[in-house]
Amino acid sequence: MPLLSDYARKLKLAYFFRDVPKNAKILEVGSGCGWLGRYLKSAGYTGYVSLDSTGPADMVGNILDYASLGIEPGSFDVVVAFELIEHVDCLQEAYEVLKPGGLLMLTSPLPHMDWLCLWLERLGLNQRRNSPHCNLVYFKDLPLFEPVEIKTVADIVQWGKFRKPSTAGA
Repeated sequence: MPLLSDYARKLKLAYFFRDVPKNAKILEVGSGCGWLGRYLKSAGYTGYVSLDSTGPADMVGNILDYASLGIEPGSFDVVVAFELIEHVDCLQEAYEVLKPGGLLMLTSPLPHMDWLCLWLERLGLNQRRNSPHCNLVYFKDLPLFEPVEIKTVADIVQWGKFRKPSTAGA
């Protein structure tokens, strides 16, 4: 694992999961190699499910087709999409599978700094992207969700916690 990616993983665990109950129903979209799931399961999180287009995910498929995978609307307390939103716009689907009041957790490059992320990848310091960054967005501009906290990390990436409005229908 590249040095910066490994360090970022540790920071993400502390930042995003410090207040998440161990029994929360958590869907990770774009789970990749499964590092987050391994950690959450070993830490006692009982409601974690991973989804990716390839294994070793618990569910193999596309979040855009969540209904065909048997995922019910309004069935998760937390949706995690680390380093995914820049690849695919799945905000509507995340909104639909979250319970009212549920949390969406995102990380992504700042759009104006994506060039630096690419260079860090080429230098072997950051994890390589597996598809183009064709959906770069500033988290302050995201629709549907109420921002809980948006944080800029190292002036390169953005981390965000967002809440589905409690008054939202499932």
